[in-house]
Amino acid sequence: MRYDVVIIGAGMSGLAAGVRLAHFGKRVLIVEQHALWGGLNSFYKKGGHHFDVGLHAVTNWLAPGYRGSRIPMQRILRQLRISWEELGLEPQTRSSVWFDDARMVFTNDLAVLTQEVQRCFPDQVDGFVRLSERCAEYPEANHDTPPVSTRRVLTEYLSDSLLVDMLLCPLMFYGNAEEEDMDFEQFVILFNSIYREGFCRPRRGVRQVLDVLTDKYTELGGELRRRTPVERLVVKDGRVTEVVLGRGENVEADVVLSSAGLVETMAMRSDVDDDRFEPLAGKLAFTENIWLLDEDPKALGFEDCVTFFNRGPGFAWRSPEAPVDLSSGVICVPGNYAHAEPLDRHMVRATHLANHRVWFEWDEARYREEKGAYIQRSLATVAERGGDLSGHVTYTDGFTPRTVTQFTRHRNGAVYGSPHKVKSGCTEVENLYLCGTDQGFVGIVGAMLSGIAMANQHGLRG
Repeated sequence: MRYDVVIIGAGMSGLAAGVRLAHFGKRVLIVEQHALWGGLNSFYKKGGHHFDVGLHAVTNWLAPGYRGSRIPMQRILRQLRISWEELGLEPQTRSSVWFDDARMVFTNDLAVLTQEVQRCFPDQVDGFVRLSERCAEYPEANHDTPPVSTRRVLTEYLSDSLLVDMLLCPLMFYGNAEEEDMDFEQFVILFNSIYREGFCRPRRGVRQVLDVLTDKYTELGGELRRRTPVERLVVKDGRVTEVVLGRGENVEADVVLSSAGLVETMAMRSDVDDDRFEPLAGKLAFTENIWLLDEDPKALGFEDCVTFFNRGPGFAWRSPEAPVDLSSGVICVPGNYAHAEPLDRHMVRATHLANHRVWFEWDEARYREEKGAYIQRSLATVAERGGDLSGHVTYTDGFTPRTVTQFTRHRNGAVYGSPHKVKSGCTEVENLYLCGTDQGFVGIVGAMLSGIAMANQHGLRG
């Protein structure tokens, strides 16, 4: 069977690309290896409870009735022909960055963070203002420009290493695949997404966004096949000539878009019989723990929507030696967003950097033992940033790098993929393109923008 475009992966980027292409009458097939759609931003049910996978916040908040210059969320709504109301987004109240005794609050108003810098680092505020002015415009997308060290650029504006680390911490946790540093273009994107525009959350969780995309896609005639992995991309004369599916079916397409990741996509190629792409695999992995409570977290001392924290000297953004690095992390309280009505359950989530190697080395019994132990240690760490939750926990779940690889095939459980980003989305195969995480677009909004951009450039041209 022949399609105009085959898309590998029914995550945010793949679905957004599919919607965009289907709007223009393209014959599109999305194949998803998993039973559920969403990829790295999916959902599941366990113990009778519904959970999101990894949703701390949606960035790039767009207030109803916004009339300013075009920003990412506007572009998504216009290009996908989706209304703001369909996504059910509700803004954050406040979040914070907390390093030992230093704490800065931020909201969806950059002026608040500027005031916090003035309060905590008065001699740095002028440099911060100049930095924020430099970051006011998003970089040009989809061009493979050489990476530039963010830490080097920040020395032009800021001299206090603590402030630098506090500004970097949320941006690193939200989407940086590179250890210790990040490309300055990505810093600008994340600075604007998180500090200038800010956080929001779909009222019904990530499935609300996914349902809008899948419903729109299928209504437009797009085909979605779940439980259908891609076994091989047959490459001849520099082009993908066939896509071999797990069901034993071969399909053809003029264009193949892959959201599976750089290393993962290259491993599918029939013309690659070595491991030369393996060194490009990401090394940054995470554990995430979820606690359902019988009490509102606010009553237990948790006021923020998201708290990014670090304990001790210096902020280490690298794969830790220990199975889990409890010295830093992210605490998310979904119920603290500015919901029109209170949520019907109380939840706290905590995310930490993890050593991907050890989680894959343990046998099943050791794995389960260590997972349970680190969930409890994480709970004690969370208590230091709010209050003791232990007497209020009614249900617990969590995932590790091993879980991520099981359900997404991402090497090493690396949620943010390879540190080698292909900004153009182009590969050495003429009609094979990358979208999503390894194109350099991060988060829910970034993933959808990536899918739209690749659909526009390679699915709708020619």
